[in-house]
Amino acid sequence: MAHIEEKKRFFPFLSFLPRGDTKYKLVIGGFFTLLLAAFLHFREAKVDNLDLGDLAPRFLISQVDFTFPDSASTLLLQQEAVREIGPVYRINPSAIVDTRFAFERFIIQARQKGQFPEEFNFEELYKATDAFEDVLMETRFTDIRTLQKIRELGLSTTYIEVYVPSALKPPYTFPDSIWQKIYENTSRLEIASSGMLLYVIAFFQEKSWDLLEDRSQMSELRQIVQNSVPEKFTRVRAGTKIIDQGETVTSRHLAMLQAMKKQLNEDRMLWEPLPIFSSLILALIFVVLSTLYLHLYKKDVMASLQKLMLLLFIISSMLLFAKVTEWIILGNTLEYFNLMRYPVILPFATMLIAIFLSADVALFASSFLSIILSMGLVVEHTRFLVLNIVAALVVVVTARSLRKRKEVFFVSAKVYFSVVPILFAFAFMNNRIWSSSLSADLGFTCLFIAASAILVVGLLPVLESLFKVMTDMSLMEYMDPNNELIRRLAMEIPGTYQHCLVLGNLAEAMAQSIGADGLFCRVATLYHDIGKLNNPQFFTENQPMGVNIHQLLTPKESAEVIIAHVKDGEAIARKYRLPPSFIDVIKEHHGTTLAYFFYCKELELKGGHPEEVEERCFRYPGPKPHTKESAIIMIADTVEAASRSLEEFSEESITELVDRLVKRRVDDGQLDACLLTFEELGKIKRVLIETLLITHHVRIKYPEKKLVGPPS
Repeated sequence: MAHIEEKKRFFPFLSFLPRGDTKYKLVIGGFFTLLLAAFLHFREAKVDNLDLGDLAPRFLISQVDFTFPDSASTLLLQQEAVREIGPVYRINPSAIVDTRFAFERFIIQARQKGQFPEEFNFEELYKATDAFEDVLMETRFTDIRTLQKIRELGLSTTYIEVYVPSALKPPYTFPDSIWQKIYENTSRLEIASSGMLLYVIAFFQEKSWDLLEDRSQMSELRQIVQNSVPEKFTRVRAGTKIIDQGETVTSRHLAMLQAMKKQLNEDRMLWEPLPIFSSLILALIFVVLSTLYLHLYKKDVMASLQKLMLLLFIISSMLLFAKVTEWIILGNTLEYFNLMRYPVILPFATMLIAIFLSADVALFASSFLSIILSMGLVVEHTRFLVLNIVAALVVVVTARSLRKRKEVFFVSAKVYFSVVPILFAFAFMNNRIWSSSLSADLGFTCLFIAASAILVVGLLPVLESLFKVMTDMSLMEYMDPNNELIRRLAMEIPGTYQHCLVLGNLAEAMAQSIGADGLFCRVATLYHDIGKLNNPQFFTENQPMGVNIHQLLTPKESAEVIIAHVKDGEAIARKYRLPPSFIDVIKEHHGTTLAYFFYCKELELKGGHPEEVEERCFRYPGPKPHTKESAIIMIADTVEAASRSLEEFSEESITELVDRLVKRRVDDGQLDACLLTFEELGKIKRVLIETLLITHHVRIKYPEKKLVGPPS
């Protein structure tokens, strides 16, 4: 009842549902089906992924009508437009400066001879000369067609004059119309009077000039003309051949494929009923097949709502990770993002599932996800599948028993070095030993695998806390001798501590024989008797030799004290925030069994009349073990404690003891709630007998050494 209420608190929005795990599993399964259908439905259109400069592996045709930006045609139009731009000339700047100096000498001499016009101010004349010099520096000369093109582009033509040098060699003499235009441009500056400007121009007009091509101005003008040419779009009909087999891939081919992909996305009827229904059908098929697999081969996962939720959460996270990766690749215009061709992302989910659940579930999930990802992502299917499946298989093989978090990075390194030869093999298929694409593949593959490892290490404690699931890494941390509870056990109740160590070895061997979690059994047994810390002197292993405090108590009082160590242990475990799975072992390792020794003593005091004995006072509160691991610890605890009272320790005696005690637990119904089969119970008993025999092996009795006196 309590575990149902706990689930209600975990899912408050499902409080309207009837009690029972099945309802929750149906709701969670339905939600996951919708999520999977959305992943499959909202996917990018798939077109062949070609690399610039490679040879096309097969011919490709257009699947739909589309238009694409034809860079080759646009370039031809730009070149045609640039041809209309003629040369642009400027006056040689050094000639202008030299003439300016000559004019200054002229006016100085004129002033000395008294020939300088009296109405002119000398300093204003210098300013007028500066302005005129600036205008000459800015003035450009070109033909009428180029001038017309400049006007069409909306550019200023104030300092551009129509003048083309003749074939004769320079210097050139400008016509009066040119000087008139230069005069007008200078007058607009309002620096000097018109008479003063005419005086300056008269001097300059008599000179001949050297013209130079203004290459920077011509380059800038041609660039503006090129940019003004609108991009040319070419229409391609459905069924038209895009590229032939063996043809070298050009930028034109890539532009056509990109445009076709865009058109395919626009033509997809995402909100029509039939496409939506098809995605739901595919998702439902995958969910049903996965459910059948778990029901037939992984009953422990299917039976646990927490494990099932954890599995679905990891798979959902994998789908989200994949979509984010695709969005980064497709939605980014940076060139190096386009080099991400085969994202190796499957190790992320495979590693988490192998750590939290099992290698078998990880193998199935990786196969399931590889198909889903190849269907839902815009990738080259064959190579993506090969890389990710190989990476997932390496994870399954190498991540079966990770005990430390840093080992995640060692597994990731093995994954990387296992896929590197595959990347080289792909390059060799294109008759290349090395290429920029291969170097990008090696780099991005390393990046993806490293990111997966970092995410796994970061998510481990979060998922452990959220879903109350223990990993081998966390279990190893609870075995640390520096743990406060372990130190208290060793210092305050060393007898119980030694009992826990021996019991841990037994339980681990028994669990491994049937494929249960041996490490969990070993660690949980260290804490299963922590309740004895409250009253250590009442337990045999902690009593001094010859002292038995129970001689001062009635059997009922003794039973109450002994049974209380379960409740005390639960309280201590909660105080020290031990995992719920440890608390379950503490409560279940005695189940609802009788404190048999004290029950028999009470029965003896009552004259052998069972009806006069309150049996419930001698039973542990339970509950009964509900996992294989709890049942194993119960059996190991019962047999190990009883084996220390055997007078003769032999294979026959220990076999008889194990059979008798296990039968008593079975007959008492203590193993009814766990998933142990009779076959597994037989294996457990055999391993228990073998381990006890090894633990209590008889040593050779050495003869006493006799002292021999010195020779006389």
